[in-house]
Amino acid sequence: MKTLNIIQKLSKIGKVLSKIMFIFCIIGFCGCIVGILSMALGAPTLKIGGVTLESILNTEAEVTVGTVYAAMAAGMILCAGEAVLAKFAEHYFKHELADGTPFTLAGAKEMQRLGILTICLPIGTQIVAEIVYAVMEQTMQGVAPLRLDSAGSVALGVMFIVMSLICRYGADMYEERKITRNL
Repeated sequence: MKTLNIIQKLSKIGKVLSKIMFIFCIIGFCGCIVGILSMALGAPTLKIGGVTLESILNTEAEVTVGTVYAAMAAGMILCAGEAVLAKFAEHYFKHELADGTPFTLAGAKEMQRLGILTICLPIGTQIVAEIVYAVMEQTMQGVAPLRLDSAGSVALGVMFIVMSLICRYGADMYEERKITRNL
């Protein structure tokens, strides 16, 4: 039972971290929208000491306005995908805590789905973000190249899938013992 208590504590931590991740993704998504709007309204017109925001970006930060727009558009897409993934993770941990064990067939199936989503969602959002970025690169001047990587999500997704198989095996073993005890 000591190990189950540790698993339950880790599930509580996972639930909290998933909720925090969801909130930060929503904040990031909204921040990108605000950034795009403020750049559209303020970059060419906002003057600070006779210098525009656009010229500050170009000279001080060595970033073009096109790069900022493209990065924020890609950021919106990536944040939206991660928010969805965080919500699915939060639901898994909520159900696991309600069941009191990860060794249920429903929990194993949900973990497998989470693993598949952990692989597919980041890759899908990365593809969409890169397409949007490429379109903006063609329509705006001086957009710097974008480098994204989703290898970590693939590894994490594979781990979820393997864990789901272990949990399914544990659920099968529990059911088998329950049947043999009742005979």
